[in-house]
Amino acid sequence: MAKTIQMALNRVEGDLEVKVIVDNGVVTDAWMIGTMYRGIEKMMVGRAAMDSLVITPRVCGICSTSHLLAAARALENLSGAIAPYNGQLIRHLVLAAEKLQNDVRHVALMFAADLTNKKYKGTSLHEEAVRRFEPFRGTSVIKVIQASKKIPEIIAILGGQWPHSSFIVPGGLTSEPSGADLRQCQMILGEFRRWYEKSILGCSIERWQQVQSEGQLDLWLEEEQEHSEGDLGFLIRCGREFGLDFMGKGYDSFLAVPEHGLPGVASGGAVTGGVITEGNHKEFFEKEISEHIRFSQYLGADKSFHPMDSEAQPVIREDSEKYSWCKAPRYADQAVETGPLAELMVNEDNLFQSLTSQSGTSALTRELARLTRPARLLPLMDGWFGDIDLTAPFYTSTGEIVDGYGFGSVQAPRGFLGHWLHLSHGRIEHYQIIAPTTWNASPRDDSGNRGAIEEALIGTEVMDSTNPVEVGHVVRSFDLCMVCSVHAVSKNGKSLGRVRFGAS
Repeated sequence: MAKTIQMALNRVEGDLEVKVIVDNGVVTDAWMIGTMYRGIEKMMVGRAAMDSLVITPRVCGICSTSHLLAAARALENLSGAIAPYNGQLIRHLVLAAEKLQNDVRHVALMFAADLTNKKYKGTSLHEEAVRRFEPFRGTSVIKVIQASKKIPEIIAILGGQWPHSSFIVPGGLTSEPSGADLRQCQMILGEFRRWYEKSILGCSIERWQQVQSEGQLDLWLEEEQEHSEGDLGFLIRCGREFGLDFMGKGYDSFLAVPEHGLPGVASGGAVTGGVITEGNHKEFFEKEISEHIRFSQYLGADKSFHPMDSEAQPVIREDSEKYSWCKAPRYADQAVETGPLAELMVNEDNLFQSLTSQSGTSALTRELARLTRPARLLPLMDGWFGDIDLTAPFYTSTGEIVDGYGFGSVQAPRGFLGHWLHLSHGRIEHYQIIAPTTWNASPRDDSGNRGAIEEALIGTEVMDSTNPVEVGHVVRSFDLCMVCSVHAVSKNGKSLGRVRFGAS
């Protein structure tokens, strides 16, 4: 008999429920249910243009720098302003710092905790997984917290505070760092890099960068004990033994926007941006984005709109097919996933193309993309610090910003983030935000096609329906913008303490 499992993923950044149908031990259908109405866009209407730089970073306490940068870029797009090179360097540095902290913390604190699940007792790696990743106690958990807690200081030193900074403005920055500020940031970055190479990679970044295929990855694992014993090596070994490398395939469609494209000696390693759908690699065009609301709890039915024309009028209809407060963003009417793996796929990264060439994407490849992103960012950040010229400007005046339309995008820690706004007489007439989790955790679109996570769950084998840890693996591999803690709920939202089923 088919059974329905409904799990509430409670997060400090909002609540998300996942509902799946399990038939003969396999997920046959899935629904991602956003249970919180954001409402920030409605709060923006009627406010002054620059208010967006203060309000929108409060969308999220984890990636507030990303929202600030997207808001500033939207105003620059409207006004034609261009930040000077120093300003661009600082922007990329603080965005990268936010990614560094997020990536290592997500893997160690949010995702890997499920590797300690009772399902894996008796396997050769379960005891070691518990030693490393037991919540609050695991050796790797503690080390990650200690090593990553100083990274946001880079943002605070350069921008005055973190989270919810407001130092990025159209035309550049509101503050200029001193030489002492830069040296302090470089010291923090150097300490993090030494820890990352020793504890995560088990080798130098330069050695890791030589790994360009799945075969070379296998050789790297066997080359030195430090490689296989580092957290990256252990995640690979554990993920393969537990079957995470064949779990969560999804559409294999990806979206990333251009990022880190800077002139000068720090120009390498850019995210070129692009879209992959149905195996075709295409250039990114913002006009191809639309929002569908047939299954979202907003007024309207089966007509999609570009974000510049999309409204967010909430509605509660208990008897309707609407089941999520998330809209369903689509690119050229196609569901796509976004995030670190999408960055690598649209950039045609050799290693990850090799890893996905046989069986497609998986929960494991998403986590590997995230855990190895610091190896790509840290050398870039060293170059960006070296490019800063304290005698050159960090800001260029934009003049008064009064009327027009603007779009700002960021390749944020969890993927594509877009801000759209319309100004009239200096006041905001319209504001719309599409965050990475909205792409990944979207409900069905107007044609009934599932969102990225919903599709990735299809075919997932669930060994024990009272302990559906496999569902957690797939969902968490997308790094939803919420702190992970799962329990089962009944229809009225009360905690049950265990999963309960209903006939499908």
